[in-house]
Amino acid sequence: MANQINIKNQKVSIGDGVSVHQIIKEENKTRKQIFKGIVISIKGSGEGKTFTVRKIGAAGVGVERIWPINSPWIEKVEVNQEGIARRAKLYHLRQKIGKEAVRIKTK
Repeated sequence: MANQINIKNQKVSIGDGVSVHQIIKEENKTRKQIFKGIVISIKGSGEGKTFTVRKIGAAGVGVERIWPINSPWIEKVEVNQEGIARRAKLYHLRQKIGKEAVRIKTK
């Protein structure tokens, strides 16, 4: 298991605040959607490796997205804030409510 990975030549670690720029095709047009959140897990090995990003959406509801690392739909990944994680998986953030679910120690 790895606590950091390279996605589109960007180093991403567990606990980092990231923005994932995803390309979405709808009929004849394509658009870009940005998903901002915290990387809570990195799973798998080789071509099947995935990462999970969690954010707090409207009305305080948690939203998680899972992407394969080699997905052609990911345009780029930006690291907004480097975090310090003392665990390999940050699943305990699922039980936190409000700002506690987003707050993480920074470097």
